[in-house]
Amino acid sequence: MATRLVQVTMKAGDDAALGRFWGAALGWSVTGDEPGVTSLEPVGFDYPDPSAVCLDILPVPEPKTVKNRIHLDLATTSAEHQAELVARLQDLGATPVDIGQGDVPWTVLGDPEGNEFCVLEPRGVYRDTGPVAAVVVDCADPRELARFWGQAMDWTVHEVTDEQATLRSAKGVGPYLEFLRNPDPKVGLNRVHLDVRPYPGDDPAAEADRLRALGATNADVGQGDVPWTVLADPESNEFCLLAPR
Repeated sequence: MATRLVQVTMKAGDDAALGRFWGAALGWSVTGDEPGVTSLEPVGFDYPDPSAVCLDILPVPEPKTVKNRIHLDLATTSAEHQAELVARLQDLGATPVDIGQGDVPWTVLGDPEGNEFCVLEPRGVYRDTGPVAAVVVDCADPRELARFWGQAMDWTVHEVTDEQATLRSAKGVGPYLEFLRNPDPKVGLNRVHLDVRPYPGDDPAAEADRLRALGATNADVGQGDVPWTVLADPESNEFCLLAPR
């Protein structure tokens, strides 16, 4: 048994408006805009597929109050592309954000609800990821989260150091999942979290038990009676185990 990362879920005060921003930012289609969820995926995408990690936006009444522990890095192909993308995103409603990054070659922005994301300078490693270069998770121990997620999913671990760990789909497509060391403690529930799915035919209850044996714990985010399982990784980052598909 194994899971794979299929989407990133982001909470929002106005899911439809934030969905329009991210759809325009990534060039993706809004595939669901009924009350309760706004879903985005690449045009013509056959979900789920490792070539992309989709985006779900859920409405919540609570405002964002702290820096997110999970964010997206966007890929660019040249310095000109980076500058053009930053300008276009600001026209769409993004704003510059100072998270203490100092003098770096990438640009840190916040979406219209303040969710931080980075527009990276051109890097060869991200040349074939699509618009999302990486899903980035702040953590205290990249090695421990690489151990957990490397066994939780069938993704390949590419790099592990004390400062950073990197995983990617074993098929060598789509974005990377990166864990970056950050001393800041987790505060409250994450406003952005990961969603994983088992493969068709797998037993979701048995998969949940396997993840707990690896170090996951049950998490109560007020989900009530839902057809998925909410867990937390060894650093208490909530994630959802969805139904096999």
